Amino acid sequence: MRLTGADYDEFDGRLAAHDAFLAARYPGERADRQPVHTVYIPADRLDGFREWGAEALRAMDEHDFPWSVPGVREKLASEPIEDLRVDFEDGYGVRDDDQEDAAVRKAAAILRAGERPPFLGLRVKSLEPTTRRRSLRTLDLFLESYQDDKFLLTLPKVSGAEQVAVFVSVLEKLENAYGLAGGALRFEIQIELPSAVLAADGTATVARLITAAEGRCTGLHYGTYDYSAAAGIAAAYQAMDHPVADHAKAVMQAAAAQTGIRLSDGSTNILPVGSRSEVHDAWALHHRLVGRSLERGFYQGWDLHPAQLPTRYAATYTFFRAGRDVAVARLRRYLSRADSGIADEPATARALAAYLLRGLNCGALDDAAFTREELLSFL
Repeated sequence: MRLTGADYDEFDGRLAAHDAFLAARYPGERADRQPVHTVYIPADRLDGFREWGAEALRAMDEHDFPWSVPGVREKLASEPIEDLRVDFEDGYGVRDDDQEDAAVRKAAAILRAGERPPFLGLRVKSLEPTTRRRSLRTLDLFLESYQDDKFLLTLPKVSGAEQVAVFVSVLEKLENAYGLAGGALRFEIQIELPSAVLAADGTATVARLITAAEGRCTGLHYGTYDYSAAAGIAAAYQAMDHPVADHAKAVMQAAAAQTGIRLSDGSTNILPVGSRSEVHDAWALHHRLVGRSLERGFYQGWDLHPAQLPTRYAATYTFFRAGRDVAVARLRRYLSRADSGIADEPATARALAAYLLRGLNCGALDDAAFTREELLSFL
């Protein structure tokens, strides 16, 4: 052996800054629960959000829901919406200031008045010049009326890191103004423009957005229709499974990997309404797209209508239940070092544990053969 203790110390010193960067930037998978969807409801139509479960159940009965998945009806009766976003952006539109101010106060009052989903937040308008001041006014006014430690913000149509950096400064000022803890206000970034994926200088913008967020970014959400339209895709072909969407989401996935920032797929605007055949066609499409997203590592998506909830939960529960036994067997073989036809690496063992933990967290699995503590030990 020719390397001395001094050599080891030298190499450790030269890599110390990089080691610290890796620990900060890539802390690994988060173990807490991730909602399986986000429901966006325009602020002026928020009143009825507590009826979504009943409406979903009525749609199942009225149109003979074609999948029989245990637990779906119970889920719709007890917790139909996991993550609610009060929408002041595209779903709400542009109104005069007095009208939007009133809608902000009313939305806050509705949320305070009764039971709320486990995850909750607000989508403001973008920081583009035409909507910037209205966006920040809405945020300020809402915080005056409603504050919650689980509250998330959604920043739409982000085009560059400068917008994220300014938003961070805004949140710091509002935390100080309202006496909130530093870092209490966190946000998701919507990837709805090609410039949010590929910058003018050829770099991957989305990675720069994460850096600019200074630890406040919790998720990246893909915007199906804005992104597709901006990329020049004809309206008839704009969809979650278009190659343009897959490319954007693959870049998002690479940028967010091991950072603890979570991914959400977009939505389909083909809603389960109309005749029985139209409803069944829309259900079949949504069920397929949710399953496709799950297979590709997007464990969350957007839902736009109560009748999309049955297919959201049916596809999600089926995904985790179908793979449960194989995941358990592979994890057991890995722990016992038993010979098998699959040579799993430690990274795959972490993925198997994360899969089972997600199944438990979303309610698809009652038993994963391992305790939560055992599964968490892999992450």
